[in-house]
Amino acid sequence: MTLAITPATTTAVPAVVGAELRVPLVTGERVTYANLDHAASAPCLQEVRDAVDELLPWYASVHRGAGFASQVSTRVYEQARDRVRRFVGARASDAVVFTRNTTDSLNLLARSVPRNTAVVLFDSEHHAALLPWRGSNVQRVPAPSSSGAAAAVLDRALAAAPVGPRLVIVTGASNVTGELWPVAELAKVARRHGARIALDAAQLAPHRPVDARELDVDYVAFSGHKIYAPFGAGVLVGRADWLQQAQPYLVGGGATAKVTDHGDRLGVAWSAVPERHEAGSPNVVGVHALASACEILSRHWEQTVAHEQQLLTRLREGLRTVPGFRELSILNDADKVGVVSFTISGFDAGFLAAALSAEYGVGVRDGAFCAHVIVGRLVKKLGSHEERAVRASIGLGTTAEHVDRLVAALRTLVTEGPKWSYTQQDGRWVPENDTRTLPPFLA
Repeated sequence: MTLAITPATTTAVPAVVGAELRVPLVTGERVTYANLDHAASAPCLQEVRDAVDELLPWYASVHRGAGFASQVSTRVYEQARDRVRRFVGARASDAVVFTRNTTDSLNLLARSVPRNTAVVLFDSEHHAALLPWRGSNVQRVPAPSSSGAAAAVLDRALAAAPVGPRLVIVTGASNVTGELWPVAELAKVARRHGARIALDAAQLAPHRPVDARELDVDYVAFSGHKIYAPFGAGVLVGRADWLQQAQPYLVGGGATAKVTDHGDRLGVAWSAVPERHEAGSPNVVGVHALASACEILSRHWEQTVAHEQQLLTRLREGLRTVPGFRELSILNDADKVGVVSFTISGFDAGFLAAALSAEYGVGVRDGAFCAHVIVGRLVKKLGSHEERAVRASIGLGTTAEHVDRLVAALRTLVTEGPKWSYTQQDGRWVPENDTRTLPPFLA
């Protein structure tokens, strides 16, 4: 069968570490790794690695260190707040609190909302946004079938919410389908009802510019490992008042302005935001990597978007030629970033992912993508009972050859079957008699 796909062109985008990584196949060959799992964790940008290497000789304690290296590390850490603030178009008064990842950021926000806050969110959210609010007055709204209907659904939900503080949680781009949610329109609805709005930008920030003021959102959360800075840092940016009034997210050094001994008890004066929620030794390397990635992406949005959209078109056109292919979709009228989740009739998602890796050197994700509610619903809608899917996600490390290899491999697996035998171990498909060896540093 001939593929009717868009011809590939070359677009200059930032380079990633590991672009030439070669991986072993069960057949004994080695091939360049086709990383089509950017939505889970993106590879490190080469410029981010260089920025980290530049900092490491100066690495020292952050805050209160008298040594010169400590002063350098402290300056790097504090300057990162402004670099991140610019990346998301935040207000000058917004707090920038560094965390471990998006999940950590949203849990911090959940701990900081005033008592009896009414929280409204769509049930299509990632678990990081769906679960932290269980102890609050939460209204989970079924996901609409179109972005045009989303505002009306939210309007009804907020009209029914109790009087008092209100908070809307919304994703910028679905980690399941890649669809872009109408954030600005939802923010207008939230404002009409006196609600604040928090944006889960984990899947949006690597693919599109984020402007908190233009979108009129109150909080933005995202992760370094999604934006090509996999060094263990995330961030929550947003209005400081709720964060300032809340008890510290963690207690310990850094969160304390003063601790006094009163015999039978300790007196504690907590630090102001952002230090109030950053107890412990700060991850200056991760924060510097995250801020560096923000600046690098900001310089390359035009090339990045063009690169990804071209490959996304190529991917979707190619996948439509695979027998039994069906794509998951929440919003039928939304634009997408480079994420495609799908099922293949008659094939287990985990088996397909295992065979793609073992026989073709293609890395994809299978499962429910930490969004079990919506994935289960969408897969059942397509007629499957597995509640699992395959997800292919592209980014700066993706090439046209990676996309074409995935499509050709799926067509071969579907029409001719696998070259190797597979079995299930602990619920996962694995190749039988797999003699591939791990890299030497793991020996």
